[in-house]
Amino acid sequence: MPPRKRPTSTTKKKAATKLKRAVKRGDVAPEAKQPVKHKHRGPPVSETVQASRQLQSKFVTLPAHFLEETRDLAAALTLTRPIPNEVRCFTSIDQEATLTCPRRPKWRFDMSKLEVERNEEGLFSKWLSSTDQAVEEWQKRWQNAPDDQGKVLKMPRSTTYFERNLEVWRQLWRVTEISQIILVLLDSRAPLLHYPPSLAAYLSDRRVILVLTKVDISGPERAGEWTRYFNQLYPTLRIVQVESYIEKEASSVHQGRKQHEPHIPESFRHRLLEAIRQEHAEMLEPPERVKANPARLESWQPPVKRDIDWERVMTADSEKTGTVVGGPTAPREDDTDEEPKFLTIGLIGQPNVGKSSLLNALFGAHKVRASKTPGKTKHFQTLFWTPDVRLVDCPGLVMPNFVPMEMQVLAGILPISRVSAVPSCIHHAAELLPLEKVYRISHPTQSTALDVVDKRTWRNGERSSAEAMTKELSWTAMDVLTGYADAKGWVTAKAGRSDIHRAGNAMLRSLAEGRVGWAFWPPNMETTEDAQDGMGIWIPRAEDEEGSSEDEESEEDERAKIADSESLEESDDEGESASELDAASLRVGAGRFGALQNVEEVESSDHSEEEANLS
Repeated sequence: MPPRKRPTSTTKKKAATKLKRAVKRGDVAPEAKQPVKHKHRGPPVSETVQASRQLQSKFVTLPAHFLEETRDLAAALTLTRPIPNEVRCFTSIDQEATLTCPRRPKWRFDMSKLEVERNEEGLFSKWLSSTDQAVEEWQKRWQNAPDDQGKVLKMPRSTTYFERNLEVWRQLWRVTEISQIILVLLDSRAPLLHYPPSLAAYLSDRRVILVLTKVDISGPERAGEWTRYFNQLYPTLRIVQVESYIEKEASSVHQGRKQHEPHIPESFRHRLLEAIRQEHAEMLEPPERVKANPARLESWQPPVKRDIDWERVMTADSEKTGTVVGGPTAPREDDTDEEPKFLTIGLIGQPNVGKSSLLNALFGAHKVRASKTPGKTKHFQTLFWTPDVRLVDCPGLVMPNFVPMEMQVLAGILPISRVSAVPSCIHHAAELLPLEKVYRISHPTQSTALDVVDKRTWRNGERSSAEAMTKELSWTAMDVLTGYADAKGWVTAKAGRSDIHRAGNAMLRSLAEGRVGWAFWPPNMETTEDAQDGMGIWIPRAEDEEGSSEDEESEEDERAKIADSESLEESDDEGESASELDAASLRVGAGRFGALQNVEEVESSDHSEEEANLS
């Protein structure tokens, strides 16, 4: 018997080609591709670390045509000057319809982990699809028709951002499950933005206390008006105000700026503690339906721990204060008739609202990492306040709400590194604040005219031609960006043009972080007594001075910006950087919120170190 010939390389190629054609015709089913296994170098990764890597916020990507259109409109649309006083009242939320927060589907203890996860994934997929459809319809209702000359009168409505990662929502579900009292933190500059109808409906059956943060930025008058507004809107909820920082001693100065440390004034601590104590006392009382049934009343047990040493909570001098007792691997308390061991208080809020800062202030030390970069907390953390009370810090979630993306950026809800429509955001901010006055910007078109000043004398009351031109010039968002970049000496690396993206990022960051004072009044409120014509929502302060040294970034924050490096920016038409962040030119204000370290998120490598030194 002759030996069988081995297939040659040519025979193999022919066979592979015939198989590929058969698969293409549909005669043969395609083979399932085997997943590529990448070798892991280094020590094994724990399940907790793997889970934390999945807790990266996900948002939609703005389409290219929207970025191009808003860029052109930012250079064409004239800003309204003076700014009308109506913008001082917060009216950016669309009240025609509301979105919802996804709720965890019901589960039983006899269900497997795979079954529970599949139910959650199926429900979340349906919720995400319906929410995207509602947002799309909301965008279509925005009329942006041109005028008689064919000019567009306003910016197109941008989409709204909300959390699209199921793993992050699971953190919220877990915190609300284990918490008996929930503190919802609201930035007092725009509190209504941080307590949307979707979150209010989600927490409708829970014990909730609304906490207004950053009162030192918005001021006591605005904070008081917002407290009265929420008392009317939610009469059953308790509302308290807090500040989280205090200036250190006069000798503690770093780089010409005063330093701050975590601290909550006794008055604010007392009000917050009193609100929690009242909620706890109400939970010790049986419901009316239980009181009406003597048999049920005899066996009824309160859902919280009965005896709490509130004096110890007020001083918080226990050795356990700030000790981490749980997190993603925290054991679940079984549903038994025994009295709970702790009073569990959860902290919920959108990114950059001040949850970690409040925890540090309550503990009087840096127990939780606080940063001005939104979304720094990834996993929820459980910490002792006293042996009887524990606090649960939930990661910040961008809640579904019918509010434009530009407003979310102004409030600091979104990381600046993920902002691609910089001109649109600056246009929105410039319609609310006189940015050219805030940053003391000279109009780009008058740079040549101001250099040539008429040296001849003129009569009293008359002005030079350069001064007359300054007053008559109109501003656009692109003028503001160009003027600020020229004042800082920021140019692109390739074309040598004014780096408007770097300027826009710096301005947006200083606005979001509170280095520029601004705050809204409640809707439909008369503000004539405090109104400063043409100032919009700007709160001028003595600390808002130009020429201060820029903030430096710590090594810890340098490592932290890796988590935010997955930005959504697109490069401009010249290929220059669209997202490099640089420190704002304003000095950190005296507000206690200024204690947080400045976190820069430099995304681009187009700018050389020599150009960065020009700033």
